[in-house]
Amino acid sequence: MTRYNKMGLVGEVSLLRLYLLRGLYLLVVVGLGFTVWPDFINRSESWELMEGVVQCMLVAFWALSVLGLRYPLQMLPVLLWELVWKSVWLIIVALPMWISGHMDNSTLETAIACLLVVIFPFVIPWRFVFINYAKKRGDRWG
Repeated sequence: MTRYNKMGLVGEVSLLRLYLLRGLYLLVVVGLGFTVWPDFINRSESWELMEGVVQCMLVAFWALSVLGLRYPLQMLPVLLWELVWKSVWLIIVALPMWISGHMDNSTLETAIACLLVVIFPFVIPWRFVFINYAKKRGDRWG
């Protein structure tokens, strides 16, 4: 069991859950390492605006996931962000296109890549999240 009181984080997280979190971060690090870094490093021409934005965000996500290998609980907001944006995209963009039969190959590829997020809810320590992000008193405003 782990308790991080000196950083203001409270809650018990089993060693198994910490290893599962590290496994999830490792999956992201390896996956993005193979898919994003080669194009990022070997790029000879400039990117279009949104392609550049996406690539830079993926590299930032990769870097924060590397930190998650060492600090799995402190980097949980990164996984929560990933869970939320992918879930929203799948529900608001992909699902209506799929239901209407208007999903093209590019959108289908993105949807399949985003579906990896279905494992996140099983790995994230929700009790810890509730204690530290919902129940815990917020920082003062002034």
